Amino acid sequence: MHAVLTVAWQRLRGAACGAGLGRGVHAGVRRLQELAEKGAEKGAESLSGTDLSPLILQRNSMRWDGKTYEEIPIAHIKATYNNTHIQVVSFDNRPFAHTSCGTEGFQNAKKGTAIAAQTAGIAAAVAAIKGLTMGGLEVISITDNTPVPHNGCRPRKARRM
Repeated sequence: MHAVLTVAWQRLRGAACGAGLGRGVHAGVRRLQELAEKGAEKGAESLSGTDLSPLILQRNSMRWDGKTYEEIPIAHIKATYNNTHIQVVSFDNRPFAHTSCGTEGFQNAKKGTAIAAQTAGIAAAVAAIKGLTMGGLEVISITDNTPVPHNGCRPRKARRM
């Protein structure tokens, strides 16, 4: 498997440098395995850390209270124009807490306001921190992953009252 990833990574690097690919990047797995076997038979290339992406070879070595980075719970925040949803899940996607502006008592158009989002965020943070600290975990960082349009679609015209 490691040799297959090596061949795929080298082909991707060659494509990025402007070199033409013989069969394209999305060659079949069987073709990549054949190329890996040929490379292993020749023994011309050594598998060094510089040939491969660090994401393929290594896991993140940072630890918090004995937990690796991959085992830390994740808080998903979805902020739309109409509502804000916040969900905290474990590393294996088991939900810890879920809240939204609607569950915090805001209705209709008031769900899209900044105050409603802040209230939902505070409620989710309190629930997540309370639940995770009882389990022996601490919150390291909270990241907002809201998609922001770069002047995408034209908005509707303003309503006149």
